[in-house]
Amino acid sequence: MIDIQIGEGFVGSGPNAAHTNTVLGTRSGPVGVAWASALATPSTGHVPFMVVAQPGIAVTPPTLFVNKAAVESDQHGLFTWGAAQAGVASAVGEALRTGIIDPAKVDELVIVAAIWLNPSANDEEEVYKNQRQAMLDALTNGTKGSPTAQQVMTAAENVANPFFRTSK
Repeated sequence: MIDIQIGEGFVGSGPNAAHTNTVLGTRSGPVGVAWASALATPSTGHVPFMVVAQPGIAVTPPTLFVNKAAVESDQHGLFTWGAAQAGVASAVGEALRTGIIDPAKVDELVIVAAIWLNPSANDEEEVYKNQRQAMLDALTNGTKGSPTAQQVMTAAENVANPFFRTSK
């Protein structure tokens, strides 16, 4: 039985990069409570929503899209609800097809997906492609329990991210 799986994925560079954090767990556990609480408590610029594969067809397990960046423009909003959401939906479908998520357990599970979409994003196809892969990577990493403590200890010797690099 799945308790909680936490995953992270980062794909791409520049304004169309995707950074995704996922929490997958049971509807009756703490992830289910977090899922419902987040859906019920939107704030200015941050309106969590259920991911749909097509109008009227929400993905399963139910997946909550939580935007990390407040929607700043019409284009940013369209990319959030369009290409980024589509990437998440496609990745959840792929995770089900490939067994990353057990299709027999979808009625027991929920996913919270915290999504970074740069307000400067300018290529919806690249946003879609990067978000799809970042979501798939996050779900895969959650399933594998990755990274390991050893991977973190090694990476922490030369910390780097797209916004900062140590000068070691």
